[in-house]
Amino acid sequence: MLQLASVTGVVKVILIILLIYYGVKILSRIFAPLLLKFIAKKAEQRFGDQFGGFHNQQQKQPTTKEGKITIDKMPENRSSNKNVGEYVDYEEID
Repeated sequence: MLQLASVTGVVKVILIILLIYYGVKILSRIFAPLLLKFIAKKAEQRFGDQFGGFHNQQQKQPTTKEGKITIDKMPENRSSNKNVGEYVDYEEID
């Protein structure tokens, strides 16, 4: 037996498909940023755990005041070698 679809049945199916499509589209705009923030936070925690707590170092307060200069080590005095070689005078040839 051959069954034919009624016009109202086809319209109902199309409306249901459109309702589901737009419902998913609206819900994804609401929940996608929250989901991405959650995923980024988890990845940051995993990265920090793997590499020795990197995310904890960013939250520490600096121990020195802004603009203060500190020198950890003095530069070594290097004397230049005066006996590098002899000076050669040259002329340009045209």
